[in-house]
Amino acid sequence: MNSTSRSGPATRGMKRIDLAYVELASSENARDINRDIVLEIVRSKQPVSRADLARASGLQPSTISAIVEQLISEKWVKEGAVVHRPRGRRPTLLSLNDELVILAADVRPHQAIVALLDLNGRFLARQVVPLVSDPERSIAKIALCMQSMRADHSDRSCEGIGISLPGRVDPESQRLILAPNLKWGNYDIKKSMEKKMQLQVELANAANACLLSELWSGKLDGIRNAVLITVSEGVGAAILANGQIVTSRSGLAGEFGHSPIDPMGPLCGCGQRGCWEVFASSNAALRYYEEISHKEKAVTIHDLLRMAEEGDASAIAAVSRQAACLGRGLRLITAALSPEVILIAGDITTSWARFGPMIQAELEAAMLAGPAPRLGTTNDRELSRLRGAAAIVLQRHSGHLRSKPVAGKRARRAVIPL
Repeated sequence: MNSTSRSGPATRGMKRIDLAYVELASSENARDINRDIVLEIVRSKQPVSRADLARASGLQPSTISAIVEQLISEKWVKEGAVVHRPRGRRPTLLSLNDELVILAADVRPHQAIVALLDLNGRFLARQVVPLVSDPERSIAKIALCMQSMRADHSDRSCEGIGISLPGRVDPESQRLILAPNLKWGNYDIKKSMEKKMQLQVELANAANACLLSELWSGKLDGIRNAVLITVSEGVGAAILANGQIVTSRSGLAGEFGHSPIDPMGPLCGCGQRGCWEVFASSNAALRYYEEISHKEKAVTIHDLLRMAEEGDASAIAAVSRQAACLGRGLRLITAALSPEVILIAGDITTSWARFGPMIQAELEAAMLAGPAPRLGTTNDRELSRLRGAAAIVLQRHSGHLRSKPVAGKRARRAVIPL
């Protein structure tokens, strides 16, 4: 039988796989699919022996040996310590190769966080880079930071670059097609960065990157339907449906932040009035603070949240209003998708103990029927976008599609079976 998820065809690449939904393959593509399964077991159980891989996967020892040798030759896996036993063969333990690294950037409208990570998601370097309105100059600043990090870790082999963006990316062209808060127009980020760095670059929507990070962390193990909401300058969403990340043909799936909920509301960056994000974003909280305190905008969202934690009445009122709007807007999610879990990522989660219950109450009050989805926050908070950007590189580079483009076009590799 084919090694496929019961929810749909298997895809290639280094990703989270729920082995309860996997059947082993014996068709012509079996080696590629089984390779993915073995790589995931190594990632989740490392250090692990070949015999343990055979037991965990159900594959024959000879098949395991062939796949492991392939993974070692491609530098995804390395051999480590030898287990000493009183008798019998002494197995060599396998783990992910931490000498292989990925450069990642979390791009925001005014700054980018740049990092260097190994295959286990450990941060080897991290730096904030201020950005300017001109995309060419901004990309040059990011590239300069990455070049410095790469030089500082010249003993490592860099697999590629992942960039998380506050907008939607066309999966075919890898061009940014919707980013009202970034305003970089038709600038070709991928081409420019690849020219400067001489490395393959992968772009991802920030919400999708965060969701992929959660899948890697294991927080969503056993969950087949979930939605992740990013709250920063805008409001974004990523969808996990029947075990797969949904991006759609154009990459625009999940733009709930630009769903109008009040036609008389403030003008949104997308050109419409009263979108959900103009009421529920971090920028909305800052606007509320100006209105309540009658002060000109002189704080950042981090300042506002700190002031709220310190008991500032105006700050508490502003963020409470944002939290209420965020919770009420989740009806868009529950009515359209009815997920098991809703995760929130972004600024407001730093004060979750205070404002999370407000979002929960609004979510429960807005349900059409039945219990509300489980509500929570992401594991890594502000680091989720970086980990997700790195995971996008691993997902797209580690599988056999890397060398098999579709009819001269860039192969699609956007869905992740759980």
